[in-house]
Formats: sequence, C-alpha cells, structure tokens
Amino acid sequence: MLKHCKACNLPETYETIEFDEEGVCNICRQKEFKDTAIDWNARKEQLVKLVEQYRGKYAYDCIVPFSGGKDSTFTLLYLMKEFKIKPLVVQFNHGFMRQGLLKNNERTFRKLGVDVISFTPNWQVVKRLMLEALVRKGDFCWHCHTGIYSYPMHLAIQQQVPLIFWGEPSSEYTAYYDYRDDEVEEVDEEKFNRSTNLGITAEDMAGMISGDFDFDPRDLKPFSYPPMRDLKKLGYRSVCLGSYIPWDVKKQVGIIQTELGWQGDQVEGMPWSEYPYEKIECHLQGVRDYIKYLKRGYGRVTQMTALDLRNKRITQEKARELIDEYEGRKPPSLVLFLEYLGITEDEFNAIVAKTVVPPYEPNFNAEFAPKTADFSNWYREPEDNRGIRRKVVPIVKA
Repeated sequence: MLKHCKACNLPETYETIEFDEEGVCNICRQKEFKDTAIDWNARKEQLVKLVEQYRGKYAYDCIVPFSGGKDSTFTLLYLMKEFKIKPLVVQFNHGFMRQGLLKNNERTFRKLGVDVISFTPNWQVVKRLMLEALVRKGDFCWHCHTGIYSYPMHLAIQQQVPLIFWGEPSSEYTAYYDYRDDEVEEVDEEKFNRSTNLGITAEDMAGMISGDFDFDPRDLKPFSYPPMRDLKKLGYRSVCLGSYIPWDVKKQVGIIQTELGWQGDQVEGMPWSEYPYEKIECHLQGVRDYIKYLKRGYGRVTQMTALDLRNKRITQEKARELIDEYEGRKPPSLVLFLEYLGITEDEFNAIVAKTVVPPYEPNFNAEFAPKTADFSNWYREPEDNRGIRRKVVPIVKA
C-alpha cells in the first residue's frame, strides 16, 4: 500500500516528494509558502527591471520558447500585453503535435503578431532516441525534454538575444526547486542536468546508439545544451515568468481562451469536463502518462487533482472519483507508439517493468481507454519504416 500526502493525495513514489510529521508533502508546503510569504509586488518590480534591462538593445527583446500549450501561450500573451515587448517565438516540434494545437498556434501568432522559428528534428533519429530512452530510463521523451530546453538556448546565441522567458516554475509541481529558496529559479545548465535530461547527455546518447544505428553526430546537437562560455559571453538570463507573478493555471486558461480564442482538447486518460486544457500538445501524452502509472502508481489525473486540492477547488472525494475512473487504462496511442519503435507490447511491458519504483506493483493487463475524436488523424508508421529493434533486455511476458 502506497503512502499518500494527506492534503493533496500524491503518493510516496512521486519524484522529489517528502512527508512531514503531519503527513503533508513538501510540495504542499511550498504552495503554502507561495501563498503567504512571497512579496509578489516586489517580485513584479524585479520583473519590470529585468525586462527594461534588455528592452530595445537586441534584434528581439526576449525569446519565448513555445509549445502552444496553456503555459507558453499565457507567457507570450502576458509579456506582450503587459510590456509591449518584441519577442522571438521559438518552437521545438517533437513530432507529435495535434491539429487542434496547430490551429491554436496559428490563431495566437496572427492575433499577437510575432516572429516564429519552428524546428523539427530528424524523425529517424527521434525514433531511435525514444527507444533508447525508454530502455534506459523508462521514459521515451528524452528527445522532447532536451530539445525543448536546449534548442531555444542555441537560438539565443545564434540570434544574439540574451533574455529567455519560460512559463511555470518547477516549484509548482516538484521539489527540484523550491519557492522557499532565496533566489528565483534559473532555467540553466544546472537545471537541465538535474531534472531535464534524465541524467543522459547528448554525448552519452551518441555513444549509446552508435553501435546499431547509422546517424550523423550533428543530428544530436539540438538535444545538447550549448557551451556555457557562449551563454556567458552573451550575458544570458533564462527565467520563469511564474517566478515573478503568482501562477494560477485555471485563471490563465480563462484569459487565453477569452483573449486569443485558445481551445482545449481531449487527452487520453484525462477527464474532458475537468481538464480540457492539460497537455493537449502531444498525441503520445497518453502513453507517457500510462508509463508513469505503470512505474509509479499514479498518472496525470492524480497530479492535476493534487493541484486543485492545494487550491481548494476540489474535494478529496471528487479527486478520488476522477482518479479511480480515469487512471491506469491503456491509451489507444500505445498501438501507434509500438509501431514507431518497432517493438511488441510484451517487449514494452518487459522494458517498463525494469523501471518500476517500489513499493508499487503494476498491472499490465488494463483495458483500453476510449479513443479521442482526432485519433484517426494521428500519424501511423508504415510497416517498412518502423523502428530499429534494439535487443538490450530479455523479452519476457510481464
């Protein structure tokens, strides 16, 4: 039986979690500090000074890394509306963007009037990276984690734009960083290595895949953090907007819906009526949440209800009802994912089983969740183009 936070219901297998003598987790305690001890007026003054320090001195006032989800969309809107800045929007396309997201992006870009650079990495390399990361860490999203956080930094150097604004700080969800820290959270190489790249550098990954995959080492540059000497020469600052203003996801969703026509979407394994805004960017999000459930015994519904419990927007009874109804079912996109990687479900189960976090014990025989309305539009890999099989674990039925 897993131990859970008495306040937000997060389990003991949640990353960075600790419980105090009252059975309340450190993330809940961070939220209490955020609401009661931070001088947000003073933080806003810091934000104003930061923007003015860089305004008008470069080709762009700042870079805004942009997925098109709720957080990056609000960040872009807030900075442009509040400060009338000229940003460069930088988008790393992980390869699984949904049509609803792309339409949101188009509306946002046209409404706000911004310059955009979008980059999509080599699909054959992406498939191989996904398989390696799945085998090594039980998390196939290494290419996405690293690309989203490193590619905009390469663009900052190329375009000579030293100020980079991200969205929510990690303190909203984990304790890798803490609202109680004296300094605001910097999105820098330390954070990249601590919580983004799963402990695998691009150089590590090159060595891991070199034996059975013919690739150009230059293909991995977008997933590597740029040299610190170049960033220091640029005089860069890479910060979260949520370190300077109180972050409130539901309020911010309402703002971008009203002002930009931003629309939510159904996500596999998520209650549409409660969370139509959460992680709509990727058609493999359901697979990622399913793997998390198999490894740790919780999924995204637990995370979102925990956030709502901390904000007193939901009852414990309602949270448990949503968790019991939606979590743990197989996403239909798992079929597509296995095709991309060229592995069977038994192989997938055997790989994930090796990464399970005790004391949780997974069940690999769950029923499939319903398909989303746009499922038939998601990319299917032709049989002759499927992933390279990498025999690094004995394949047994889990």
